[in-house]
Amino acid sequence: MSFSATNQLRNTCQFPLQPVTTQMAKKRDRRVAPSSNRGKDRVESSDQSSDPKLTITLVLSFCVAAAAAVLAYRIKYAHPITNRAQSYVHQRGLVKIDVNYQEILTENAKVSENTSGRHYKYPVLAYITPWNSKGYDMAKRFNSKFTHLSPVWYDLKSQGTGLILEGRHNADMGWISELRMAGDVWVLPRVVLEAFPAELLTKKKQRSKAITLLVNECKEMGYDGIVLESWSRWAAYRILHDPSMRNLALQFIKELGDALHAVSLERNDKQRLQLVYVIGPPHSEKLQEHDFGPKDLRSLGDAVDGFSLMMYDFSGPQNPGPNAPLKWIHSTLQLLLGTDKNSALAHKIFLGINFYGNDFALSGGPGGGAVTGRDYLSLLEKHGPVMRWEKKSAEHLFFYSDDEYNNHAVFYPSLMSISMRLEEAHKWGCGVSIWEIGQGLDYFFDLL
Repeated sequence: MSFSATNQLRNTCQFPLQPVTTQMAKKRDRRVAPSSNRGKDRVESSDQSSDPKLTITLVLSFCVAAAAAVLAYRIKYAHPITNRAQSYVHQRGLVKIDVNYQEILTENAKVSENTSGRHYKYPVLAYITPWNSKGYDMAKRFNSKFTHLSPVWYDLKSQGTGLILEGRHNADMGWISELRMAGDVWVLPRVVLEAFPAELLTKKKQRSKAITLLVNECKEMGYDGIVLESWSRWAAYRILHDPSMRNLALQFIKELGDALHAVSLERNDKQRLQLVYVIGPPHSEKLQEHDFGPKDLRSLGDAVDGFSLMMYDFSGPQNPGPNAPLKWIHSTLQLLLGTDKNSALAHKIFLGINFYGNDFALSGGPGGGAVTGRDYLSLLEKHGPVMRWEKKSAEHLFFYSDDEYNNHAVFYPSLMSISMRLEEAHKWGCGVSIWEIGQGLDYFFDLL
């Protein structure tokens, strides 16, 4: 590992509050796109020409705390969820810091026979993407673990002077029928609002048309509501810097929520269509003009049933590091909610938890990409790496070298990291949202 690469990752481990947030929705979609050929680029063995002692020394110098500190940390967090029935993976002693790659390979597919039992008492929303079909199977297999499922199916776009809702061809009604026969989970497809915001928000007819399209799609297809993503796109168009445009944006969301709430579900006339709204974390400790902040949260509190808070993508190829440092999660929740844990608004937050990871190149030029569960297990099997626990982020990682002698750092969620994030959400009284369940390992679901 080069000195510059070592410094790069060491600096990242200090976690300045500066997540990678540009074009968030598109970045997350790219993470799981079928065009990935990562498996073809993997190597069969680690770099044998580098000095392993030097590499280990450098790694230990910035990513492993002193033995005493690690031991104390393990004692404190070995079983973070203590006030609820222990999950199967807790009972088997798998939720721990000192995990090794052999254990992950051996145990990841073993899950409790009781897949209907829930350990997390607040709502759990899970995203599913059509290009990662495992998610559909996981949704059926662990149906009772979730309260909301959001298949990523729709885009609302400008077409000439009008609007068009694209994505119905993605809808799998047979899958929805199977879900409903097996349980009571709500199905709320995600809709990305790609229509030109200046046109949409300033013209009453366009706003009404957009709302009509979305409500009618729910009624015609028998959905339970929608998950709407628009804030990141509005920020990219810089309309949120203008107070009048920002007010129009908030008003549109309120009008949409009211319109959805006015419609009873066909299968349960006591329930109304729901609106979950996607929000990103602030870009820094001080709120920027385009950030979704506590005032916005309070403004939409009555019109929105839940807020899907995207607490991932903290690091990127230009700044490799953890996916979602725990301190960053805590500070973001505190910024949005203040110190009022278990408030009515806290209950509406779905804290984002990533089931994907990242493989960052530390030498040979910056680079990196998404790691799904299948990629991750393949890397473990090929390289047999030493698993590291990064205390500041509360994430596991490992290093390997490819056949061109480039060093890589792989951050991927573990039972321990997920358990600690569930506990953080539980302390606030928040639900959780998972991006996305087709990318995780099977035994992750035992924690839910």
